Amino acid sequence: MAALNSPATVFTGGSGLLGSAFRRLLPAALYPTSAELDIRRADAVASWLQDRAVSTIIHAAAFTSPPKIDQDPRRAVATNIIGTAHLVSWCLEHDVRLVYISTDYVFKGDKGLYTEEDAVLPVNRYAWSKLGGECAVRLLPGHLIVRTSFGPDVFPYPKAFVDQWTSRQSVTETARQMVSLIETGATGTVHIGGPRRTVMEYARSLDAAKVIEPLSLKDVTFVAPVDTSLDTTRFRQLVSELEPKP
Repeated sequence: MAALNSPATVFTGGSGLLGSAFRRLLPAALYPTSAELDIRRADAVASWLQDRAVSTIIHAAAFTSPPKIDQDPRRAVATNIIGTAHLVSWCLEHDVRLVYISTDYVFKGDKGLYTEEDAVLPVNRYAWSKLGGECAVRLLPGHLIVRTSFGPDVFPYPKAFVDQWTSRQSVTETARQMVSLIETGATGTVHIGGPRRTVMEYARSLDAAKVIEPLSLKDVTFVAPVDTSLDTTRFRQLVSELEPKP
């Protein structure tokens, strides 16, 4: 497997929050803009990738706003499902590894601490579109699907849910864990995240001094799952296998 921190690695969605964190960890990788690599068009995908010696594509580009997707589901179909399928098709043709960044929202959210083997049942259109991407990725041998939840290193909102549970953690920590996981050569589906806690507890873990007002799921207009916390046992086992033994 080619070195991850090299031009053999392509990261889609490089202008996003996760992409910024990856740039600090893998500065030698390629981070095309959406204008340079328009995943919604198969010809654009082939044109940008064809003359590059790519071994790994980390696919994080996505339309991620649940309220906006409710208003414009066709954009989610074009980017999250069809765009992902275009990358899968190219990877199948060229025998390239694909790492797909998915979401904890693929779960119904009625129990929490979901394992990779638990049944999925999205509760909103955003999650359905990401699950559609997962379906395409599963057709590719040697794929890696990473389900996770992350946010900025500083909580950016004045309010946080007190009745929604999550495994969300800072983007810096999530990116670090992802790089460690990808470097193991893992395949299949793996969950990455922090401990189960409310969004409010997660927010306060980033800055205990910041004043954050309570918010309830009943107060918002979009549908969000109650508890999508993740069981990260498999991730910890995979990474620990590569850690130096005393």
